[in-house]
Amino acid sequence: MGSLLSSTKTTKEETDMALNKAKQISTSAPVVVFSKTYCGYCKRVKQLLTQLGASFRVIELDEESDGAEIQSALAQWTGLRTVPNVFIGGQHIGGCDSTLDKYQKGELLPLLNDAGAIANNSAQL
Repeated sequence: MGSLLSSTKTTKEETDMALNKAKQISTSAPVVVFSKTYCGYCKRVKQLLTQLGASFRVIELDEESDGAEIQSALAQWTGLRTVPNVFIGGQHIGGCDSTLDKYQKGELLPLLNDAGAIANNSAQL
């Protein structure tokens, strides 16, 4: 048991567990942001969501014991290896560029409203 767990190589079982966890987390709140504490792009997305008055859950992958496995599982699932990795209403919308693009096109606020992430409709575009 020790040699398998101490190995740096991720087993299929560990990958499957991380993927299941990522999928479970992605639907655990109206908005979920997989992030890293030191990432400027992550900070920008969290700042935007805060300015819009959205409630969101942040998973700081650099603070999770299995953060690297979750990030690898997200890459396998969504095709996006980088953070932030943003989900609204359980649907993957992409990273920082995609989120900002949706905001600039006026598409982000309706997604947030539909997902129930904004308690009142007083958020400003």
